[in-house]
Formats: sequence, C-alpha cells, structure tokens
Amino acid sequence: MFVTKLTTALAILLSFASVASAQSPTRIQQFNAWGAYSYTAGTGKVCYVLSVPKEKSPANVDHGDIFFLVSQRPGQNISYEPQAMMGYALQENSKVVVKIDAREFTLFTKGNSAWVENAAEEPALVAAMKGGKAMSVTAKSRKGTPTSYSYSLSGISAALKQIETCR
Repeated sequence: MFVTKLTTALAILLSFASVASAQSPTRIQQFNAWGAYSYTAGTGKVCYVLSVPKEKSPANVDHGDIFFLVSQRPGQNISYEPQAMMGYALQENSKVVVKIDAREFTLFTKGNSAWVENAAEEPALVAAMKGGKAMSVTAKSRKGTPTSYSYSLSGISAALKQIETCR
C-alpha cells in the first residue's frame, strides 16, 4: 500500500514538472517514513523527500492521496521547499497549518497544494521537522470539511541528508 501511494505521488509530482522533458522519478532510498527521490526535468535535476500520513481525520471522508514533501530544484535556485499535497481541492483563500511539537507554520493554498506563506520561514520549518517529535497538518477542503493528518518524522533527517547534494 505504501509503495502504491508513493507511485501515485511520483505521478502527481511529474504532472507539476515539465512533463514533456521529465523522466520518471527514481527512488534513491527509503528512510523509515520518508523516501528520497530524484528525476530530471527541463530545468535540471529535481530531488525531494516524501511521506504519507500515518493517520487521517475525519475517518468517514475520502481524502484521496495525501503527501508532504520537501523538494530541491537547483536549476531553479529552490532549496528545501516544503509542500503539502492533498487528494482534494482546498478551500480558496484558506490556510493550511503545519504543527511540529509546539511550533506552527502557516501555508497558503492553491488547488490541492499548500506552501509556506512566508518563504523566509521555510528553513525553520525544515529544521523543526528534523528536530521534531510529532508533525500534524490541518486543512479545509473546498467543500468546507476540516481535515487533519499526522506524520511520522522518523527518517526525515537522513532523507534530507540524502538529497543535500542534489545537482
């Protein structure tokens, strides 16, 4: 099941890349709950780490495929960009909140994805992920349904270390 979800995630990620010039992602290595991947796109190599939630709420709705990833795109000068990807459209102008231990980070939404509202906080979010014990993500679907997800942070540091030298 985990491999199926990761395969779906890879297909979704490719849809955001320049599909005509992108190659299929390659899994570099799995580190507990986090996998490290790379592929080549028109702008160069893209590397990322990705995980799926260990718990989803509410239990009575179809969440689709849910992922949290951190990507590196050296060809676009993007380093360690966190992103939440939902299996549904997010409510317009809503915020997604990532909570790691006692710290909260606000993400803006577009379509089914969310990114850190203040890009200057991206390194702090990644550092919190590396040193954190628990991570949760809360969002609101286009229909207004509040959702929440919990992620394991086990393996995040090793996975990020694996893509550190992405070129």
